[in-house]
Amino acid sequence: MKTMAAGTFKAKCLAVMDEVQKKRETVVITKKGKPVAQLVPMATEADPIFGFLLGKGRIVGDIISPIVPLEDYEALK
Repeated sequence: MKTMAAGTFKAKCLAVMDEVQKKRETVVITKKGKPVAQLVPMATEADPIFGFLLGKGRIVGDIISPIVPLEDYEALK
C-alpha cells in the first residue's frame, strides 16, 4: 500500500488514478501525516447474477420429444 500527501495527490491526481488502475494497488492519501482517504481499484468482476445457477440443474430425461404423445395432439387444440 502506497502513501501520498494530499498536495502531491492533488498535483498528480490523474496519473495516480491510472497507476492504481494499472497496478491494482491501493493509495492512502494523508493530510498533515494522518490518513484521510484511500484510493482503491474498482472491482472488474462480471455481474454476479450471470452464471450463479451454473451447475445447479441437471437433465433427467428427453428434452427434445413432446411431452404429449403425437396421437393426442389433435385433442389438445
